Amino acid sequence: MAANIVSLSARELADWLADPARPQPLLLDVREGWEFEHCHLPGACHVPMGEVPARLAEIAAAPAVVCICHHGMRSMQVAAYLARQSEGQVFNLRGGVDAWSIEVDAALPRY
Repeated sequence: MAANIVSLSARELADWLADPARPQPLLLDVREGWEFEHCHLPGACHVPMGEVPARLAEIAAAPAVVCICHHGMRSMQVAAYLARQSEGQVFNLRGGVDAWSIEVDAALPRY
């Protein structure tokens, strides 16, 4: 259910990733290949949106998944799907990689 999805700001995700005491999430980038090649968060796993159902077992094995796209819309759709299909915690990066570039790492190219 969508109620199980937590929306994270770029700053909240950055703080989580910087905290060695917290288990690290799977950073699931659901954008197209050319978008991922242009820019992505360090450590992100690239699984285009259309391939998520075929790789569900691999993704669902993670105790926490943060879904990422350009602005947070496609990733929210994937997050809703994962919340229905798995038991793990599901998060969506609000504003996507664009927000990450603005709020956390200006060196990440915007498009």
